[in-house]
Parts: sequence; structure tokens; C-alpha cells
Amino acid sequence: MDKMPADHYAAVLARAECLADRARVDAALDAMAAQVQATLGDKDPLVLSVVTGGIVVAGLLLPRLDFPLRLDYVHATRYRGALSGAGLDWQRRPAEAVRGEQVLVVDDIFDEGHTMEAIVGACREDGAAGVTAAVLALKEGAAQTDYRPEVIGLTLPNRYVMGYGLDYKRYFRNLPGIYAAAYQDT
Repeated sequence: MDKMPADHYAAVLARAECLADRARVDAALDAMAAQVQATLGDKDPLVLSVVTGGIVVAGLLLPRLDFPLRLDYVHATRYRGALSGAGLDWQRRPAEAVRGEQVLVVDDIFDEGHTMEAIVGACREDGAAGVTAAVLALKEGAAQTDYRPEVIGLTLPNRYVMGYGLDYKRYFRNLPGIYAAAYQDT
């Protein structure tokens, strides 16, 4: 994928609407950590960060957890830098690592739900003792599956969002808030 020209980057950012500022995201992460602590604090879980956006969320969530855990990753994607999803592409499925484990899957967003549903299903198929999914954000009305994560930080409108791990054309994951991209940019 080509690099985004600086003027286009600036134009996207100038038209973006802040949906959740840093304070709201921090509060959501604190609430997520409390819920995960209550659910998995005594289970020595294996945390699976979903590459790529889940890396940011896991990096912010894990220091808030005060119990033993191990970290690994899973890489399954439908977007590959595009603005809409296609078929699921497994880059890394940690089948052996999850066998017999209590697994916490951490991702940036639950949108249509296909990716998370497939990851959780794969963990169960591969013999995980239990699977809990945690996402920083869930888009209202976007889900196309019956599955829902157990831990949800924020509920956002069904718009194209970026920041805190969420990207727009592989950019903006590092924004200090969650922003909606203007529709003319999509």
C-alpha cells in the first residue's frame, strides 16, 4: 500500500470528529481491567493480542492487571489495509499455545464480529479451557454475528473510527483519542 501524502493525512485529521478523548478511553480501560481482574484474576490466563490494533489495547490494558498472565498473539485479518472486510486470512493461529488454557483475546474493536467470532471459535476448537474476549470498542448496530465479547470498553456509533489502535488506511493508530473519519474520506 502506498504512503499517505502529508496533505491528505492533515485533511483527514482536520475533518475527524472526536468520539472519545484520552480521559474517556482511560476510564474505559480501567473498567475493562476491573472486569478482567474479577473474571480471570485467579486463572493465570494466556492473553492473545490480536495483531495489529489489539497490540495497542493490550499494551494499555496489561499494566492495569494485577495478576500472573502470559502474552502471545494471534493474527487473523479481514481488512489488510482496506476500508471494508473480505474473507478471513489467518497469518498466525496459536493452536498449541491455547490448549488447556484460560484465554483472554484482546482486540481494538468489535465491528461486524466475523474476526473475533472466528478467533474465539478457533481457540475453542484448539482446546482452550475457556475463552474471554475483550475489546476497547464495539460499534452500535454493526455486528453481523450473534457472538459478542464479554468485556467491552466503549460503545461507539457505527462510523469509521481511528485512534488507540484503530486505523484508517493503516494510519492514525496512535491518536490520543478515538475519532470518526469524515465520510467523504472513506
